[in-house]
Amino acid sequence: MTQRVELATVLDRFAVDGLVTDYAVAVDDGDWEAYRGLFAPDGRADYRSAGGIEGDVDQVVGWLAESMELFPMRQHLIVNRRVRFGILEQDTGDTARVQADYINPMRFAGHDGGSTAPDFVCGGRYAFGLVRTDDGWRLRHVIVQEKWRRTPRTLQQPAAT
Repeated sequence: MTQRVELATVLDRFAVDGLVTDYAVAVDDGDWEAYRGLFAPDGRADYRSAGGIEGDVDQVVGWLAESMELFPMRQHLIVNRRVRFGILEQDTGDTARVQADYINPMRFAGHDGGSTAPDFVCGGRYAFGLVRTDDGWRLRHVIVQEKWRRTPRTLQQPAAT
């Protein structure tokens, strides 16, 4: 690899990492316009493993905006990012795949402004598919693979006696 190619790869890794971070911040802040802007025109997201929907960006934004009203406090922590770059066949655009683990603590809305409302925590793995566009890197797909969740005892099934 030449130094120019190595530098371009490093810059792409920074851009891809920034896009994944922007994704987490947009969801946590409920900034649905910013969320939309992260996706390529054909972008899709799949939240079915976490009890959500699969669809195009507009469908998913509608579902997220409504669902996240239950959780006024959200904080995605996305770690262990594994980035792989590729070239689209018979296309000039570059692609990337990111596999990243997440833990997502959230707080249920409470009657007292949320300070004593119970917490909900889940974790799993994201699979991001990205494509380089004229506007920079964009998400082509996001797939959530929820592996576990911890809900407040009051929301859990009572223990069998």
